[in-house]
Amino acid sequence: MQNIFKGLGIALVTPFTPDGEVDYEALERLVDYQLDNGADFLCILATTGETPCLNVVEKHTIKERIVAQVKGRVPILMGCGGNSTAAVVQELKDGDFSGVDGILSVCPYYNKPSQEGLYQHFKAIAEATTLPVVLYNVPGRTGINMKAETTVRLANDCPNIVAIKEASGNFEQIDEIIKNKPDHFDVISGDDGITYQMVACGAVGVISVIGNALPREFSRMIRLEFNNEYAAARKIHYKFVELYSLLFVDGNPAGVKALLHELGFINNVLRLPLVPTRVTTLRKIVEIIKGLKLVSNRNVETGIRLELPLDD
Repeated sequence: MQNIFKGLGIALVTPFTPDGEVDYEALERLVDYQLDNGADFLCILATTGETPCLNVVEKHTIKERIVAQVKGRVPILMGCGGNSTAAVVQELKDGDFSGVDGILSVCPYYNKPSQEGLYQHFKAIAEATTLPVVLYNVPGRTGINMKAETTVRLANDCPNIVAIKEASGNFEQIDEIIKNKPDHFDVISGDDGITYQMVACGAVGVISVIGNALPREFSRMIRLEFNNEYAAARKIHYKFVELYSLLFVDGNPAGVKALLHELGFINNVLRLPLVPTRVTTLRKIVEIIKGLKLVSNRNVETGIRLELPLDD
């Protein structure tokens, strides 16, 4: 089984109405915007989508509506993970994954298993589904780091484990995975801020937060790297360096939702325990938008067009 999740993947946010309900119309516009501006695949119902704060009906409806809208134009990767192996396995056996092309499964959080526990957890998940599985290593959120040797072991032993979303930020670990992995297995960046460096090292793309707002620009950076045009790609990367950190300083997806709101896409609404970004952060984001000379149509009813002059 080969990995089909390459290039620019969007870690899709979940828009809410002012009263906190899922804003399906805004979600539809956002998906269209991604498809029209270079997204290679969508990652739905994961961290950036505030999935822990969605109920079962909302998650099912979001999945169904996105699948119907995409109509197979790009692959769909859907979050399915947790810190109870039995519960994740049961969800894979009983859940509706029609129209989904793969699952993203995060390292078990809070209970901090050993490396052998991580191996057995993901091995059981892989055996419970025929879908491709993308591992997700994000120690900053889970409290546990999956070491390179564990990742490579899983890649070798489980044919349908096809990639890892690596968000450890540890380049020694990333290099070790890329060096020792089997041919069918890929590394995907899980951190916008180091995507340029990771692709240069051999990663095949990114599951991006900033791509929610700037898919065309971020997609272009990755494609330039794929064509070995590193100087031009680096130029785009440096345009976003400050924005990378601002989007996460008050937590994710608070930053990117503030950016999307300022560009006219969605309401700046999150579900507790998450809250909107601070006013001071928002002001800095607004100044960067002005500095990048982004042009937006704030009338979301008629769609949004953004342009960034990349050749300045």
